[in-house]
Amino acid sequence: MQDLINRRFPVLDKGFVELQDMMGDDLAIVNAARVSFLGESKGEDRDKKLLFYLLRHEHTSPFEMVEFKFRLRCPLIVWWQLVRHRTANLNLQSGRYTPFEEDDFYVPQIWRRQSESNKQGSEGQIDPNDGDTLTQALLQHYDQGYKLYKQALQAGVAKEQARLFLPGFSVYYTGVWKMDAHNLMRFIRLRVADDAQWEIRQYANVIFEVFKQALPWTAEAFEQYQLKRD
Repeated sequence: MQDLINRRFPVLDKGFVELQDMMGDDLAIVNAARVSFLGESKGEDRDKKLLFYLLRHEHTSPFEMVEFKFRLRCPLIVWWQLVRHRTANLNLQSGRYTPFEEDDFYVPQIWRRQSESNKQGSEGQIDPNDGDTLTQALLQHYDQGYKLYKQALQAGVAKEQARLFLPGFSVYYTGVWKMDAHNLMRFIRLRVADDAQWEIRQYANVIFEVFKQALPWTAEAFEQYQLKRD
C-alpha cells in the first residue's frame, strides 16, 4: 500500500493522478460491517466472502468507511466533470494566487469527430491533415492568449483579472480530490463507460488501477457485480 502513496501516474499530455493519502483497506470494510454484532475479522476466507456479499447485495455504508485522497492535475474540461460528482471533497489551485505557466494548456493528440448517435459524444477522428492544421491553430491561440495574460500582469493588472485572457477550458489546474470507496466505485462505473468523454475516461482508468491495488477484494467484487453487469 505504501508504494502507492505519492506515486505519480501520468495522464494526457501534462496531467497526472497521485494518491496522496488513504484511510482504511478491505478489512476495514469488513470490520465496519461486523460492528453491528461487535465482531471483527474471522479469517481471510470468511472476510472476503462477507465483503462480496455486501457488494452483491448493495450494502453500501461499510464501503463509505474507506477514503481516498488524490492530487490531480487536469485541464478544466476534466475538472468540470469531476465536480459533477458532488459526494467528493475538493480544493483547486487558484489563479488569484499562483500565476499560470506558458505550457499550462492541454493539447489533444487527435481531433475526434462528432458522434452522430450521441449529441454529447464523439467517435473516430477527423482527417489527420485537418487535425494538424487545427493543432497549429490551437497552439497559436494559446500563445496569443498567454502573451496577453503576461502583458496584463506586467501592466500591474491583478492575477484574478489577468487570467481572463487565458483560453479557459484547456488550462490545467492542480487540485486535491477526496472520495469514499462507495462513491468512488460509482464514479469509476460512470466515467470508464464508453459514452463518457475520452479525457475523463483516461483519469478514471488510472484511478481505477490505483483502486484495484489499494482494495483488491473490493475491486474484484466491483468488477464482478457492477462493471460486468453494466
